[in-house]
Amino acid sequence: MKWIVVVLLIWAAWKYLRPRPKRVANPTAYEQAEARAILGVGADADADAIRAAHRRLLAGVHPDRGGSEDLARRVNLARDLLLGRR
Repeated sequence: MKWIVVVLLIWAAWKYLRPRPKRVANPTAYEQAEARAILGVGADADADAIRAAHRRLLAGVHPDRGGSEDLARRVNLARDLLLGRR
């Protein structure tokens, strides 16, 4: 019985103290413009054009193909911002 109480206390402490990801509810126009510049799409680009630009860029900057993790992260963040996943 004591083990159950200890496990529950540890779980509650972990649940309460763990870091939570920061979410941006409404990205600013500057963030969207920067994301569009990274992907190289215009303001009127639809979801398919954004996905195509993401695939094209990620093929060149992916860490498995000699690119950097930072560039791949930026391309992924730009896609997520423009598609509303962030």
